[in-house]
Amino acid sequence: MKPNELLKTEYSTFNATYINALEDIGLLEGLEMGLNELVSFVAAIPVGKLEYCYAENKWTIKDIILHIIDAERIFAYRALRIGRGDKTPLAGFEENEYVPIAMANSRSLESLIEEFKFVRNSTLILFKNFSDEQLTFQGISSDNIISVRAIGFLITGHQNHHIRVIKERYLS
Repeated sequence: MKPNELLKTEYSTFNATYINALEDIGLLEGLEMGLNELVSFVAAIPVGKLEYCYAENKWTIKDIILHIIDAERIFAYRALRIGRGDKTPLAGFEENEYVPIAMANSRSLESLIEEFKFVRNSTLILFKNFSDEQLTFQGISSDNIISVRAIGFLITGHQNHHIRVIKERYLS
């Protein structure tokens, strides 16, 4: 399955921003490639840039990396709940409240990379073991309908979005 094969009824217009920007790649391939891409990308960032903010009240690169990790955990949890047939509407989360409490800047880049690898591998195992039918299950998340497979593409699209932001606003 590729992102352009999703039905428009499987995700919200907000999530379309992330999903529609994806290349023509399969769900699992995107997650697998994203693992190596993020690790290689952040490992090449100069150390002096990791805690840089391009403007007041903006996140650092370390904050963004940990945000990607936190969001993936939340997205995978949503996929698990929906993929198991849970019809309970799932609440959104306030990402800006997570950042100061998470204290990403007190961590080493190596610890962030290690955590990302564990989270992504867990996500991959989860998605590899959903049946084709479970991938089509839909639920309510953040007051919008979303399918399990759309969540998988959302994880990749969200990561790609933040890599673009880092390239454009932090490294140029």
